[in-house]
Amino acid sequence: MAMTAAAGDFSSRSIAPPGVVALQRALLWLAGASGAIVFIEPSPYEVVTLASAAVFIATGMRLRLVFLPLLLLLFLVNLGYTISAVPLLDDSKIATWIATSWYMAFTALFLALATSDDTAARLDMLRRGLVIGGAIAALAGVAGYFHLVPGGYDLLTLYGRARGTFKDPNVLGAFLILPALLALQNVVTARLAATLRASFAFGIIALGILLAFSRAAWGGLVLTAAFMLVLMVLTSTSPRERSRIIVMTLAAAAAGAVLIGVLLSIDSIADMFKQRASFDQSYDEGRFGRFGRHILGADMALDLPFGIGPLQFHNYFPEDTHNSYLNAFMSGGWLSGICYPALVFTTVILGFRYLFVRVPWQRTYIAVFSAFLGTVGESFIIDTDHWRHFFLMLGAMWGMIAATRAHQAGASRSAGIGSPLLSINPPP
Repeated sequence: MAMTAAAGDFSSRSIAPPGVVALQRALLWLAGASGAIVFIEPSPYEVVTLASAAVFIATGMRLRLVFLPLLLLLFLVNLGYTISAVPLLDDSKIATWIATSWYMAFTALFLALATSDDTAARLDMLRRGLVIGGAIAALAGVAGYFHLVPGGYDLLTLYGRARGTFKDPNVLGAFLILPALLALQNVVTARLAATLRASFAFGIIALGILLAFSRAAWGGLVLTAAFMLVLMVLTSTSPRERSRIIVMTLAAAAAGAVLIGVLLSIDSIADMFKQRASFDQSYDEGRFGRFGRHILGADMALDLPFGIGPLQFHNYFPEDTHNSYLNAFMSGGWLSGICYPALVFTTVILGFRYLFVRVPWQRTYIAVFSAFLGTVGESFIIDTDHWRHFFLMLGAMWGMIAATRAHQAGASRSAGIGSPLLSINPPP
């Protein structure tokens, strides 16, 4: 493998042969779609991302200096986890947890590298795969909830809530937000035929989120969709397009309200909705409730530079942390506890910085950033640090940031603004 260092701009277009380009794009579509099936382990997503990484490395990838913070912070977070887990590695669950953490970090780095080249086309394929995957997962949850599949209720629901192809309804709801946003973008901007297809996909995905009865997913969909649509209006290139976005948004909101009204006329759905919509859940309240544990755990973390190790929090408190930032401190000590939020909020800050740069992939950038920002907020009340789609968004964000920087550098080449890179190419 020949490795050459160079400075300057890089193109977002692929330079590989057409057959290789088609294969690379197809693998990203498959990665997006396979992320919807995770109730078996190893999941299809693990197999696809590993195979895709092998193909991309064999056909050429470029590791740029812009990815150094991502690489370093991912390494330090997992180093902290591993050090804290050393006394516990005789437990197979702990060993599996550590291996999963390292692999999730690998997938984020791989997706960053993959989406930083041939960016527009690869992101389009990833976007299409995510929408298909979201529709599949949502359909499974809806079919299970309404007993449309023989024996499917027990498999596709949990505690009277749709979980589809996931193990947990909360994770299903969280996963569906990005596909919902991507479908919604087409609903408010595409031509008639594409709008109808996107409306169907968005309706199915939104129904899946509703029937997952996840308060975080409900709020996440509303807030991230509103944020995304505002950004789309602000970045729109014409008054006509802005008007269409606003009108279609109002129409979608009205249709959503009608759908919710119809569903709430079903007693079982109405009862579960009232139960889940309440803010006084027993596991949230009290000294050892969700938020009480956050305070007690944070105080405990200050005295434990090496933490207590992965999956140990429930040995000290009634339940898990339900806070990814606290979990980083408890599972990996001060090293992971500092580096994990640094990784997350560095991504958010850089994401904001390039949000309004006009690039061919700006619309996808806005959707991914909106969903990622929602997950960052959700991480304060739930453990998201092993969610596959979180690392997918993390990697895609860094890939788009690198490509957007390069796009700017190309526009300013005469001023001598470049983006250093390290090129990794296969032997001839």
